[in-house]
Amino acid sequence: MRVISYNVNGIRAAVKKGFIDWLKTNPADIICLQEIKANKEDLPIADINAVGYEVFSYSAQKKGYSGVAVLTRIKPDKVIYGNGIMQSDAEGRVIRADFGDTTLINAYFPSGTSGDERQGYKYQWLDEFFAFIKDLRKSRPKLIICGDYNICHQAIDIHDPVRNKNYTGFLPEERAWMDKLFANGFIDTFRHFNKEPHQYTWWSAFANARENNKGWRIDYINVTEPLLQSLKHAEILPHIKHSDHCPVFLEMSN
Repeated sequence: MRVISYNVNGIRAAVKKGFIDWLKTNPADIICLQEIKANKEDLPIADINAVGYEVFSYSAQKKGYSGVAVLTRIKPDKVIYGNGIMQSDAEGRVIRADFGDTTLINAYFPSGTSGDERQGYKYQWLDEFFAFIKDLRKSRPKLIICGDYNICHQAIDIHDPVRNKNYTGFLPEERAWMDKLFANGFIDTFRHFNKEPHQYTWWSAFANARENNKGWRIDYINVTEPLLQSLKHAEILPHIKHSDHCPVFLEMSN
């Protein structure tokens, strides 16, 4: 099973930059998209189906905002839209797909960049999401949690940890939540294979940040410990450029 997580920053914008041609290269069996910014009727479903992927999407109530989708060549046994928490579901932040005894959660974590109110909601969402996955693990212990977390975990995950220490996405409370996640039996699959610095998944649009590789690693595919022995390979794909993010990739054995 090959899985990709990718914040496309608008699926329609990504299509104009060659997203469908990229899908034709068969980059993964399951591709989890965040920030699709489109209702179901506005998605290029026919084009995606034509290259072999089935589409399951969950849009925000607000048009042109947030939203997640799962593109898959492997038929899921079950798809569940949302996590049953009102505001999160209104913003189209979580979609679940079950494949045998493995459950995949594709999530678009809130950003706090627009101010204190949204930062406060980000902390609320993190607490609610942690409780959600903790409860889910009781019945579905093999979990894959992928998406745009909007959090850098450690100094190695950000180009300038000193100057960014007071910025949302690298605040102590956010990083502590990541500590808690990994202390509770989740594995950072990229770091499991790669300990090198300067590996990022998002770059600002300003000051040639991407060209100079001044980025943040805020996109993850994390798994629970029962899947540890299934991990084969993980990498970041910075050469794929349909968005200000790039895809992250995980290969697992069946």
